[in-house]
Amino acid sequence: MRRLMFVCLLICSLPALALDRSRVEGYLLPNGLQVILKSGYERDHVSIRLVVGVGLDDFDCDQRELPHLLEHLLFSGIDETGEGGLEERLQSLGGEWNAFTSSADTTFVIEAPARNQRKVLDLLLALLRDTRIDAKALATAKKIIEREDGGHYSHLQRWLDRQDVGHPASDQLASELGLKCKERSDLDDMTLEQVQHLREHWYAANNMSLIIVGGLDRVLPAYLERTFGTLPSTEPEERRTLESITQQAEQRRDLTRGWLGDSVKLHWLFIEPVLDNGNDQTLELLSRYLDWAIYDQLRLRHGLSYGPSVLRESFGDSGLLSLNADLERQDIDTAVNVLEQLFDHLRKHGLDPDTFARIKDAAIARENWSTQGNTALADYYWGALNDYEDGHFADPVGKLRQVSLKEADAALRELLKEPGYLRIEKPLLGYDELYGLVALLLALIFAAGLIRRRRHSESRPSGATRER
Repeated sequence: MRRLMFVCLLICSLPALALDRSRVEGYLLPNGLQVILKSGYERDHVSIRLVVGVGLDDFDCDQRELPHLLEHLLFSGIDETGEGGLEERLQSLGGEWNAFTSSADTTFVIEAPARNQRKVLDLLLALLRDTRIDAKALATAKKIIEREDGGHYSHLQRWLDRQDVGHPASDQLASELGLKCKERSDLDDMTLEQVQHLREHWYAANNMSLIIVGGLDRVLPAYLERTFGTLPSTEPEERRTLESITQQAEQRRDLTRGWLGDSVKLHWLFIEPVLDNGNDQTLELLSRYLDWAIYDQLRLRHGLSYGPSVLRESFGDSGLLSLNADLERQDIDTAVNVLEQLFDHLRKHGLDPDTFARIKDAAIARENWSTQGNTALADYYWGALNDYEDGHFADPVGKLRQVSLKEADAALRELLKEPGYLRIEKPLLGYDELYGLVALLLALIFAAGLIRRRRHSESRPSGATRER
């Protein structure tokens, strides 16, 4: 009976052990490639992430798209069958893959059956090592990126970009502050030599992290050392210094989006403060608190916005926190007044303790259930690589628990110390303005007709006297 109880307790404890996402098997291969392995929830599936430490921010504005260009080129093909043959080989293994180039890294994302994990990894290794890059592939990749960015980059579009026309509010503000490039990279000027140089100096083993989560093969570590351990390493290039705020921005601007309509979007943006404790979870809890606060004010109390929200973004070395709301055109001034009153209240009284406690508990609960499954767990490790050391990732739940009301209040006051930047996105004309213009135009046409008729009657010669 005791043995049976022990077995039952052991079985019941296995899910709890599996939830310890912070502990992984992590080590370096002799060539410097960082390996992170985790037995996941679904044993018949693996999620693979190969993270290369090169992103858009590592290049100046005129060459910013180089890492993105190389990402596409690496899917050009490893033999005479080309891109199609490469995709067919992965499909035959039951896998799917994609790649993403962000500001900080380039990541290859693969989902595959666990039984074929080594064959899929063979294909990934061949992609890194054997992909043939020529002028034809380069031209094709440039066209793909051009279409992803909205089509041919005409002289008109370049001029509009320089004037910050058509950019989202956060991008527009980042450009105005000097944190973001105003124009796209000129793809036409990028050469095979530049792409090859990037591949040789940045796609090095000691600049990569390989993350595998799921039903791991027992011989996987030996396989990785025998295969991925052959990738060359090199002395990494010095990473470029990120842009800092170097320019002034207007406190309020109206941005034209479209030609006609009554729907507008309000964005109130603040520059995130640099906290003494360096705890990003403090700002995360603060953003969640503000998300509830504007929902309560703009939707529940005043009925001004259906879906207000808060968003955090990074540009250069700075973070932007934006409060966003969908509005009717005639409600802009009312919504601005409501938000100003909210900010004044928060500056004076700080965070409500009960509300903060509820928001904090909800954030902790979400951390506990938001990374269920191999894919979510692999993505979590990908996003948390900066918090990894010696087989352990920093525990976000523990960090959230450490955030006190006092720390959050201090962060709030730093955030609201400046008035922020207000951006209103709206169409050129509202319907009422259109009706007014049409009425004015009709009135002008009618008045012009009356004036013309009067002039015509005045200029008509009087009838001559008939002789008898």
